[in-house]
Amino acid sequence: MIRWVVAIFLALLVFYPLLPFLDRLRVGRLPGDVRFRLRGVVMCLPFGSAVLWSAVFFLLAELASLAGYG
Repeated sequence: MIRWVVAIFLALLVFYPLLPFLDRLRVGRLPGDVRFRLRGVVMCLPFGSAVLWSAVFFLLAELASLAGYG
């Protein structure tokens, strides 16, 4: 349990400073993504973007596997 809390905390530490860059890649702007403002800070929960990006990386891994790189 504590490992998941640490993993989520580290992911948030990495993700939030990258928001301006990721915004240009449309992360957080797809249907299914949740953005809200809490005490002047924009919070983003990119559920739809996470599904899309995981599908893209899955396909890349499958292609690499078929090509003999995996």
